[in-house]
Amino acid sequence: MSQTIAIYLRVSSKSQDVASQEPELRRWAAQQEGEVRWYRDRFTGKTMERPAFTRLLRHVRSGEVQQVAVWRLDRLGRTAKGLTALFDELTELNVRLVSLRDGLDLSTAAGRLMANVLASVAAYETEVRAERILAGQAAARAKGKTWGGSEKGRRIKVNDEQIRLIHRMKAEGEKVAAIARATGLSRPTIYDVLKTEPALQKN
Repeated sequence: MSQTIAIYLRVSSKSQDVASQEPELRRWAAQQEGEVRWYRDRFTGKTMERPAFTRLLRHVRSGEVQQVAVWRLDRLGRTAKGLTALFDELTELNVRLVSLRDGLDLSTAAGRLMANVLASVAAYETEVRAERILAGQAAARAKGKTWGGSEKGRRIKVNDEQIRLIHRMKAEGEKVAAIARATGLSRPTIYDVLKTEPALQKN
């Protein structure tokens, strides 16, 4: 009996795309038998309430989908509680979960252990990112500096620490508004740095 496979892709912001996820998933899907359905979200992983993901779960619970595939586990979400509950439900419904990059199998005890460890790591990374933003905001306030509102054509001075943080946060998929809050710089300045300043290596 052929199975219906749900392939789920997620990015967090409009500035991101699924270019890193989709090619591998398409190659994998081409080797499978049965119907393949694609579900795509442009939504934060901090919540499990997402349009396409909610639709996918509805199809899993109705028995329409027997297998779920993702590029990496954190595409399903970034909360340990939400992911653990999802793993339990998929196991109970006898729905197989495939993560191409993580190589896990929920049908085994070792696979379930690995899945829960990866869920905790994803949640940890989210908390660290949030702490970094708050630390950046505190550092900017402590320096008593304000940015923005300068005369037209005048370049605002940006230090090496800010340049590193701007490029690191951008590479992690943060929005420019969040980077601006973390660094204390204006959004035009963030765009200017990303365009003209190379990423600095930490000494």
